[in-house]
Amino acid sequence: MRINKYLSECGVCSRREADRLVEAGHVSINGKIAEPGSQAEMGDVVTVNGRQVSIPSERTYLKLYKPEGVVCTFETREKNNLGNYLHYPKRVTYAGRLDKNSEGLLILTDDGDLIQQMMAARNAHEKEYEVTVNKDITEEFLTGMAGGVYLKDLDVTTRPCQVIQTGSRSFRIILTQGLNRQIRRMCQAFGYGVRTLKRVRVVNILLGDMKKGELLPLTRAEIEELKKTVGEQG
Repeated sequence: MRINKYLSECGVCSRREADRLVEAGHVSINGKIAEPGSQAEMGDVVTVNGRQVSIPSERTYLKLYKPEGVVCTFETREKNNLGNYLHYPKRVTYAGRLDKNSEGLLILTDDGDLIQQMMAARNAHEKEYEVTVNKDITEEFLTGMAGGVYLKDLDVTTRPCQVIQTGSRSFRIILTQGLNRQIRRMCQAFGYGVRTLKRVRVVNILLGDMKKGELLPLTRAEIEELKKTVGEQG
């Protein structure tokens, strides 16, 4: 299989991130530096930054309540990276990052195919957030957010979404895309600043009453429903 898919199956990272690792010369196959499109098979010795990786025989599916301040990366140059925070004995990666200043639900797994399906923009799976802002919410703000917002710095208009006011300065929003700092950028377009941002659902997986920093395995029912939903969307 292609090296980017192999690394994804190993739970190292997404295929897109794998491509970047390969292009930067951080990946080798049987002692040779890998190139984009290189093939790797079971039995090959594949290393990332000198560390050997392999496809696991059993998959791991977890959910984490990520606190603010933890950065969604496993790169050691970032002090507050996920690897240092989790100290998890198996190599897993996240499906859909949260920025440093946001908190909430993070799905972690070594199932590369599931990550690929969840990350594919065309699949449009739902992610739900609770948000508080720095001033009172108006009807114009709610209507504008729901209808799609042009983000000048990204030169893209967001997909229409559900926005439900929950307080004078709070709302829930359900997105079907994952642009960089999307909610913060959307709010900024209307002159609002985000005070707190918490992800409470990804597809069928709920944050529920988890405590900050808590890490739990997904139940079999959660895994089956998640795979079914993202598979149908794909």
